[in-house]
Amino acid sequence: MRANFIFSEVWIGLRRNLTMTIAVVITVAVGMAMLGVGLMINAQVSMMQTYWYDKVEISVFLCADNSASEKCGGKAVTPEQTAALKTQLEQTAGVAPGGVIYEDQKQAYENFKQYYATNKALIDAASVKDMPTSFRIKLTDPENYEPVMKAAEALKGVSQVVNQREIIGKFFSMLDTLRWAAVVIAVILVLAAALLIGNTVRLSAFNRRRETGIMRLVGASNLYIQLPFVMEGMIAGLIGGVLAAVLLIVAKVFMFEEITKFIAIGAPLGWDEVAQAITLTMVIGVLICVLASSVTLRRYLRV
Repeated sequence: MRANFIFSEVWIGLRRNLTMTIAVVITVAVGMAMLGVGLMINAQVSMMQTYWYDKVEISVFLCADNSASEKCGGKAVTPEQTAALKTQLEQTAGVAPGGVIYEDQKQAYENFKQYYATNKALIDAASVKDMPTSFRIKLTDPENYEPVMKAAEALKGVSQVVNQREIIGKFFSMLDTLRWAAVVIAVILVLAAALLIGNTVRLSAFNRRRETGIMRLVGASNLYIQLPFVMEGMIAGLIGGVLAAVLLIVAKVFMFEEITKFIAIGAPLGWDEVAQAITLTMVIGVLICVLASSVTLRRYLRV
């Protein structure tokens, strides 16, 4: 098998079907980039879940003069009631030792300003007196939060009990939807790329039907005849994979790292996860192109 002949045939095929090859490269690049973004989002969500689910707390808000809860009756808890509530919560089954932390109005206001740092108008409209006092409760088992919530809700002087995991869970559900949307779009684009590759190989085989016929008459093997066409698809897939890798690096720098400036991710996506996504998408892109070329040749190239 002469390598020079194989590479010359590959070059001829790519040159004759240049526009189709460019379309294949772009489709593979976009499809693999979307698949890579989906993988990166999946890795980021998994890291965030591991990080935040171990840190979630139950917030127990105490009655204040302006509390809307009927349980409070418009009366704020006294310092004595606050101390008694803390003791009762510490003795509740499922609460971690030393896991009941009191947050006064001043601390609540500082946390409020930090959380809404980008909304100056909201910060200016609020004051320390508007902030509720509360307890932050850490659990021995974050999965078993319902008994602690029920026990806290039954205590006198408690206005509202909020499980932070439920709030975080809604955010993670949104990220899961985004992840699957990216994967679905990627699959559609990959199928489109496979069809484009099949058409490209079919046109190339038709344009060179005379050469392949002569090669078959002189006894060339099926592999020798098919290899240039398969290599065309492989090269297109490889170039598309490289472009997808560039897009994933850009997404890491300008999307994932920028998001961390506005959202407390806690466990930012690392370059190792990006490298894994790039490697996997490049392998998948090349394999899809090779398989699409092989299947097309079996149907349309009579050897």
